[in-house]
Amino acid sequence: MRYFDVPRHVYVHVPFCARRCSYCDFSIAVRRTVPVDEYCTALESELTLRFPNRGRSKEGQSKEGQSREKQTRAASHLPQAESQATEVDTIYLGGGTPSRLGGPGIARVLARVRERFPLAPGAEVTIEANPDDITESAVESWLHAGVNRLSIGSQSFDDAVLAWMHRTHDGAGIARAVAIARSAGITNLSLDLIFALPEELQRDFTADVERLLALEPDHVSLYGLTVEQGTPLGRWVSRGRTAERGEEGYEAEYLAAHDALTEAGLEHYEVSNYARPGKRSRHNSSYWRGVPYVGLGPAAHGFDGRTRRWNVRAYTDWRDELAQHRDPRGGDEELTEQNRLAESVYLGLRTDDGLPLAEGERDVVGPWEVAQWVTVDAENRLRCTALGWLRLDALAAALTHSRSR
Repeated sequence: MRYFDVPRHVYVHVPFCARRCSYCDFSIAVRRTVPVDEYCTALESELTLRFPNRGRSKEGQSKEGQSREKQTRAASHLPQAESQATEVDTIYLGGGTPSRLGGPGIARVLARVRERFPLAPGAEVTIEANPDDITESAVESWLHAGVNRLSIGSQSFDDAVLAWMHRTHDGAGIARAVAIARSAGITNLSLDLIFALPEELQRDFTADVERLLALEPDHVSLYGLTVEQGTPLGRWVSRGRTAERGEEGYEAEYLAAHDALTEAGLEHYEVSNYARPGKRSRHNSSYWRGVPYVGLGPAAHGFDGRTRRWNVRAYTDWRDELAQHRDPRGGDEELTEQNRLAESVYLGLRTDDGLPLAEGERDVVGPWEVAQWVTVDAENRLRCTALGWLRLDALAAALTHSRSR
């Protein structure tokens, strides 16, 4: 099986941000002026280099474009693929802040990706967006380009908290962005919310959840704040300016959000994600099922069913490699049988699909049932509860160890 033979999902990393959030350890490139043409040219080169024959028609392509593609192929040392036109079910533009590309930039990216990876009927096309980038003209362009789902980086509705996070929007801007998107015709909206902030911020988490629910999102991603080295937050903690939230506070806010969101009719379908019926993220769900997907852009990861590969992390390195017609691969890893076992357990436990118990494993999970961390149904299928998801790493490691013996 070759990497490019079977993917049904495509991820594109757009690294640009107006500023780095205080907690962010992602691969981003802070730019006051986004180099849209430069980024799109590099992305087009990656598609040509790695997927030279896939789904690309010469009709309508300029002689200059054909010549550039021929040059790129000749300069690369990658094996040539047979022509493949398999349709994909999802495209996801993440970041960074993809909405920083603006309307024309998003349209150009999606057009180039769809040349190689045509969309199946009813496909899900998502872009991540900051509230302050969501304007009537931008949404109109995104819709015309095929976007039908927005993941909005709201994080909090408290202006003081947003300033502490180094966000570029205020609380009122979230509601404005939601209204603009819905008015323009995007009916599938996801909002992010971060919990477990330092206590000295005196953030009213209940009020944040209530304001989020008042907007009636179709999907909610709930993330606990983590302290990463090299981030502003990491430096603040190391200097004693702030302290990470304790386990009790972390658990209390997670469970409070779980109760409020599920009571409002959202399904808690993955450890960090909630959705109204029929609105689960199809793209992210593909990761949790372990199916093949393509990753494009700096730091992007992909998977062909056996091997994971990832691109170089820094935007400038990715851009420069492609300018020299070289594959921007940063590394790859072929999964061992032990890797596969561990991943199957972890991925099964992190969603409400759960996983079937093997013979003799009831003794392993019996104490977890008593503690109300898991449930086992009549078909002997194991699922984590909200309490269990707070202990996901430990439970998955214990069950993996049991299955490895």
